[in-house]
Amino acid sequence: MVAIQNSKSSSFVKQAAILAAASMFARFLGFLYRVPLTNMIGNEGNGIYSAGYYIYTFFLIMSSSGLPAAISLLVSKRLALGQYKNAHRVFKTALLVAGITGLIGSLILFFGAAFFARLINSPRSYYSLISLSPTIFIVAICSVFRGYFQGMNTTIPTAVSQVVEQIFNASFSFYLAYVLIKYGVEMGAAGGTLGTGIGALAGLLVIITTYALVRPQVLKRVKRDKSENQESTFSITKNIISVAIPIITGTAIFSITNLIDMKMVMSRLLSTGLYTVAQAEGLYGQLTGKYVVLSTLPVSIATALATAALPNIAAAVTLGDTDGVKRKLDTALRITMLICIPSAIGIGVLGNQILLLLFPRYPEGGILLQVGSISIIFLALSQIATGMLQGIGKYYASVMAALIGALIKIPLNYFLISIPSINVLGAVISTIACYVVASGLNLISLTRATQVVPDFFGIFIKPTFASLVMALGCFVSYSLIFMWTNSNSLGTIVAILVGGLVYVMFMILINGLQREDLLSIPMGRKIVALLDHYHLIRE
Repeated sequence: MVAIQNSKSSSFVKQAAILAAASMFARFLGFLYRVPLTNMIGNEGNGIYSAGYYIYTFFLIMSSSGLPAAISLLVSKRLALGQYKNAHRVFKTALLVAGITGLIGSLILFFGAAFFARLINSPRSYYSLISLSPTIFIVAICSVFRGYFQGMNTTIPTAVSQVVEQIFNASFSFYLAYVLIKYGVEMGAAGGTLGTGIGALAGLLVIITTYALVRPQVLKRVKRDKSENQESTFSITKNIISVAIPIITGTAIFSITNLIDMKMVMSRLLSTGLYTVAQAEGLYGQLTGKYVVLSTLPVSIATALATAALPNIAAAVTLGDTDGVKRKLDTALRITMLICIPSAIGIGVLGNQILLLLFPRYPEGGILLQVGSISIIFLALSQIATGMLQGIGKYYASVMAALIGALIKIPLNYFLISIPSINVLGAVISTIACYVVASGLNLISLTRATQVVPDFFGIFIKPTFASLVMALGCFVSYSLIFMWTNSNSLGTIVAILVGGLVYVMFMILINGLQREDLLSIPMGRKIVALLDHYHLIRE
């Protein structure tokens, strides 16, 4: 099914593009199922669902988030030296480490579900926490296989397992929520989270099957390895932990920030005496089920695409290739901003209309999108800069940026959420401040580390100019269609299509699309060929 690729002719960019395309598809599926799920369980159910999911995410991060990158790095280094026994020993040791940490995480979440539900002022999230607890162990084991295959320079097993995982997740989340909603909104939310575990199990079975098919080939290479340098389990475990901890730390900071967000939204809203627990969960559901879901979709797509442009940046830095570093850095940042700037402005202009289109039964929360859409730009910048810093070994620079951003967010949350006229919008405002600071610090660290100043005009100014023209096109087209048809759905869809067309046309007009950017993304050659045919792109 999958041939192990370990030759110098293997295209790392091609592998990254495969993973980026799969990640985009999986994330888009994840967004799609949240639309009917929200229409079924409502804002209140979304609040319960998200409360349980954020607790689960924290334990998941602590147990396995750094493993794929750590295993991939350790395996690839040993394979490059022809140390096949040690590479396989890394895999087996990582399975042991992941099994232990994943099992501990699952048990803590299962037996502590009632405690955590009370801790976050969302007692009805108890069933969601119970249903999510086995998933921590499943994902931890799956992360080892994914890291091992990526270390062998093949991303196909990871890509296939991600897609299968999300298909099962989307299908079962919606179905189980539909079945269980009759027992109460908290059970409907638990049904949605239960689908996450089923999806993870499906993904694990796919990647284990793939490994079983290539295992004979792996063991042949292990037997042929006559090197005497045999690493101990203790030494490998130490290496895995040393690489994984910085990654876990940076990710955990933002996860803890989300947990604090959840705790403070609930407690500060309830402290005003103006909201019941159900109403507070409803407002929190607007924040997480609408604002967070819609604002992170373009970010996940953009960073998945930009990842395909990053593979050689570490090598360019190591070789002192300043021009190469600048090209790759500019390409990754430009791809990210080409998507995220128009997404932010478009969502800001059409926030209410998009929510009414997607969630006709529960359209509340447009103000969160109108105010908070700008966070898309800074969240994307923070994530892509973090990826670059990790790629060149500057792990703790991004950790410090995340920590400082979180320290700014927390006091803003405390004061803003308790103001009745602001309420949950305070969490959105503090999120913007957090990511503005974190992204700025990450860019400064990246510039210092690489000694390269990005092309800010091409990365930010051109997409912003085209996006502002696009926003005018969206507003005018929506107004005209709605005036003629009185249909929000038709008006919103036409406005999005018109806006996209206007944006692309203006980017071409001001030479904002570059050949190297397009060639770095999945199906980029076909896009370039099409634009070349109509003479729409310049070097």
